[in-house]
Amino acid sequence: MSAAPRISIVTICRDNPEELMRTCASVDAQAVPPFEHHIVDGSTDGRIGAWCRAVPQPAYRRCVSDPDEGISDAFNRGVARSTGDVLVMLNAGDRLHDDSVLSRVGGAFAADPSLQWLHGSMRMRRGGLWVVIGKPFERRLLYRGMRSTFHPTMYVRRELFVRHGGFDKSLRIAMDYDFLCRIAGERHAFIAYPLADFDPDGVSSTNYLRGLAEMQRVHRRHHGFSAAHWLWRWRQVLLHRLLHSPLGRRLYALKVRLGWENR
Repeated sequence: MSAAPRISIVTICRDNPEELMRTCASVDAQAVPPFEHHIVDGSTDGRIGAWCRAVPQPAYRRCVSDPDEGISDAFNRGVARSTGDVLVMLNAGDRLHDDSVLSRVGGAFAADPSLQWLHGSMRMRRGGLWVVIGKPFERRLLYRGMRSTFHPTMYVRRELFVRHGGFDKSLRIAMDYDFLCRIAGERHAFIAYPLADFDPDGVSSTNYLRGLAEMQRVHRRHHGFSAAHWLWRWRQVLLHRLLHSPLGRRLYALKVRLGWENR
């Protein structure tokens, strides 16, 4: 077994100090602290910058407040500032699930030095219920988008950003899916444990249908036209609309009671 990697956390934020504080609290509660935690603040009102300056921060936390060109650009700025061996993008509002997350991740990389990235389960709110979902990534199922691979649970060796490039600044929502398509062939693993609690008010959730359309363009870019992806996209549109209806929420509650929430 090799030494555990140095883990860098990148948190992007904009005008949401309360969400950022929750994220930082989950990082600070880790039994094994991160190597560094970069806060990339694109705020317009100055509150986050003021909080970073006024409140004593751990030695591993670094805050920078600058205008950015969107989420992808903010991610890229965080990657460029990171010097750790492994990086994770944990947006403001999202949280590390409990105090064991970084030790679990570090242990997995230490146990298999050839591992290039990993992901895990995620706890999120769906259909009005908190559920834990996530399955091992399968390259053949990339046409399903980020269906079982969640960005806040993806821990990626920094070298992959050098080999495959950063996040596409032309994408506003599906930049994580585009990156996943590029690193899909790298050696990876799955941790069957929730690594993050997902903020259901994030951009990818509130703009879900727009994200599906953007994901379709990304899939075509990498894999050409796919009838399977086209059918999957429209299935997701129908399920999304159903889930936001009273009947859909009742049916989903039944699915959870049956233990089928991860299907």
